[in-house]
Amino acid sequence: MYKINFYNRFTSNHLGNFQVLISMAKEIKIRGINLVFDDLGTGEVVFFVHGQPFNRSMWAPQIKTFSETHRLIIPDLRGYGDSISPKNNTIILLDELALDLLHLLEELHIAKAVFVGLSMGGQVVLELYRLAPRLFKGLVLADTDARAETEDSYKHRLELATKIKADGMEKFTDERIHLFMCDDTFKNNPEAVAHLREMMITTNAASSAAVQRGRAERRDHANLLSEINIPALIIVGEEDEFTPIATAKFMHDRIKQSKLSIIKNSGHIPNMEQPGAFNKVLADFLNQLK
Repeated sequence: MYKINFYNRFTSNHLGNFQVLISMAKEIKIRGINLVFDDLGTGEVVFFVHGQPFNRSMWAPQIKTFSETHRLIIPDLRGYGDSISPKNNTIILLDELALDLLHLLEELHIAKAVFVGLSMGGQVVLELYRLAPRLFKGLVLADTDARAETEDSYKHRLELATKIKADGMEKFTDERIHLFMCDDTFKNNPEAVAHLREMMITTNAASSAAVQRGRAERRDHANLLSEINIPALIIVGEEDEFTPIATAKFMHDRIKQSKLSIIKNSGHIPNMEQPGAFNKVLADFLNQLK
């Protein structure tokens, strides 16, 4: 089934050809929700998983480059973008998000893919690897952390969930958007900042709070890293405040076939902040997998 989706309201040139390419997104009934995704290009599959509180449009800067050489699957996770979650959900575990993607892959008859996850998307991808490593041809973890919450960060995430539910996403965005991108981006890339803001304020507050609670309960995948036996790329923005370079090095040191790439003049979302540099690193990695 095809769906005219809400991304048509984006007006920023930062989206480029993305508005046209996804104006007819696909929709499949999976595990009690209508999961919306883009299926673009042909060839070997690259599966992109967005972070929180974003949606699949965050991968707009990658569309043109990679849809010319690969088949791209880009879903809205449960509760985000066009993939509306049931209203009574008070917690959405990362396991649930990973299971949604596993069912989507089965529906699309995809047996192998390169998975690219940023921030929470990286944690979902690691959960998917735990469940079905056979699906992975390659793995890209961008600005993420494989470890579970600490005692303090666990409490903070639950407090954040309560605050989001009570105050809404616009207040959350106004208070925290500065943490997601670096100063250089805010000064020199207003289109990326506007896109980020639009994604954040249009995210459903109840769903965002439910996923925050789920992330608080996530597994510790530190021990899983040494079991990953496929080529992997670790990407991190040089100025990422959430998952800094040390966190990326922690994963790089434990994944045997991994490479580490640090993107300059970037914070937590390098694919939007420095798309040229991000795309080059990702293209080089994909070319090595051929």
